[in-house]
Amino acid sequence: NLITALTGLNIEEKDDEEMRILLVGAGDLRHVLTTLARSYRYRKKKFHFYILENALELYARDMLFLSLSLETPKRMGLQEKTEMFLELFGNLTIRKQSCEYVEKMANEFIKMVTDFDILHQKLPMLDLSQLKFKERDFLEGIFKFWRNPSIEIFDAVKHWDMRQRQYLGPRYDCRMNAYDWDYHMKLVNKEAEIIHKHEYKTWRSTGIAFEPREATYDVPNKTLASGVVVNQGGEKVSRRGYWGDIVASPFLAFGIQSEDKSFFKKSNNMYTKLSLNVAEFNILSLFHELTHKEKYVPPKVEEKSSEKKEKEGGATITEITEEEENQEEECLKQDDVSSNPLELPYESLPLEDVKITFLPLNCLPDLQRKSKYQNTFHMVYFANSLVHLLTSDVAPILTDTAVVIIETARYMLELKDDQEVEFVNKVIGLAKAAGCQDPGKIDAKTSNFITFRYQRPSS
Repeated sequence: NLITALTGLNIEEKDDEEMRILLVGAGDLRHVLTTLARSYRYRKKKFHFYILENALELYARDMLFLSLSLETPKRMGLQEKTEMFLELFGNLTIRKQSCEYVEKMANEFIKMVTDFDILHQKLPMLDLSQLKFKERDFLEGIFKFWRNPSIEIFDAVKHWDMRQRQYLGPRYDCRMNAYDWDYHMKLVNKEAEIIHKHEYKTWRSTGIAFEPREATYDVPNKTLASGVVVNQGGEKVSRRGYWGDIVASPFLAFGIQSEDKSFFKKSNNMYTKLSLNVAEFNILSLFHELTHKEKYVPPKVEEKSSEKKEKEGGATITEITEEEENQEEECLKQDDVSSNPLELPYESLPLEDVKITFLPLNCLPDLQRKSKYQNTFHMVYFANSLVHLLTSDVAPILTDTAVVIIETARYMLELKDDQEVEFVNKVIGLAKAAGCQDPGKIDAKTSNFITFRYQRPSS
C-alpha cells in the first residue's frame, strides 16, 4: 500500500492534489491494486500511476491483471476471479477455462491498443498514448500470440525444465535435494515460513504454485512467455521462452503477509495454513475492497468445516456472500443464450479519480529532458533490478518534497548475507547522491524496502 509511505508529506494536506506515483521495474501491478483497493480507508485523493518497465510482455500482463481485477459481478464472481488471478499470476500451466479467458481478452486488448476510443470505453483509467508506435505494434503482436489456441507454440514444461537444467548444472539429477536446500537455507529464514516445503518443491518441480481447486492444470500459460535476444553464432537472434523466476517463487508476492494474522497460527509448532490460503484470502480481500469499498470479513466457519474443505479440494476461505450469489443468479437468468457469463461484453468496475499511464520502455533518463515531467512525481518506486537508474537525473522529475522507495535484495535468494548488506549500502549511496536524505540504520536481513525522503534544496 503506497499511501502509507506518503503520510507526513505536505502534499497529504491538499485534497484536490493529484498524487503522481512512478513505478520503475515493479514487474506487476500488485502495489497499484493494493493501493487502489485500500484508498477508501484514507482521505479521498486522485491517483496517477506511471508504469515504467524494460519489457513489453510486462505491460501486456499488467493489462490482463488490471482487466481481471476490474471484472464486474455480472461476468465473474469473487471466488472465480480470485482463483483465476492466482493461477495466471503464478502457474506455468493453467486450466483450459483460464486459457480461454486469456484468448478472449487478448482480442479485447488488440482492439484497445489499436483504437484508443475502445480503450477509453473499456478501461477508461488506462493511458497507452505515451508508448511509441512500434511498442504498441509489439504489444498487438503479444496479444495475437496469446489468442492463438495452439498449445504447441509455447512448450512451457520444456522451457521450465531447460531453465532448471541450466541453473542447477550437475545438481540437476539430485534436484529435489537442491530444492530442499534452497527452501531451508535460503527462503524460510526470510519471514517466509508460511510457505510449506511441499508447496515450494512442487513449484520448483512443475512451475505450478497455486492450485486452489481440484482441477487439471495442463495448458501452457502463454502470458508467461517472453522474448530475449541471444547471441547465436555471432548473430543476434530473438528467442521466445520462459525467462522468469525459477528460484524465489510467486508465493512471495501475495502469500507471506496478511492483515488477518489468524493465518499464522501454529499447532505443534507447525503452521495450520498454507501460503496458498494466505494468497487466496489476500486477493479475495483486495477484490472485495475494490468492488464494495469495505473490508472483507470472512464468513465464520463451523468446526466441521475442515472435512468439507478436504472434500472440496482446498477451495478454502471463501464462500461467496449471499449478495454475490444472488447477483450471479440474476445474471444467469438474464443470459439464457449462454451458460457462460463471460460471453457478455467486457466492462470494468468504475475507478474514480484514477489514471494509469504506461511509459516507453527504459525511458527514465529521458524524462528529465521533458518539461511536462519536471517537478512531477510525489513518489518513485524502484525494483531492485532497475535501481541503477536512480541517479541525479531523477531529482528534476521529483516534487519539492517527495518519497523514493527502493526494494532491497532480501528475496534475491542467490545472494549471500554479505552481498545483501553490500546491496543496501550501495542503494543508500545512490539515493544520497541523487539528493535523498539519509534513511538512518537499515537492517539488510529484515528490510524488504528502504524509504527515502527527498527535499529539494532551496535556491
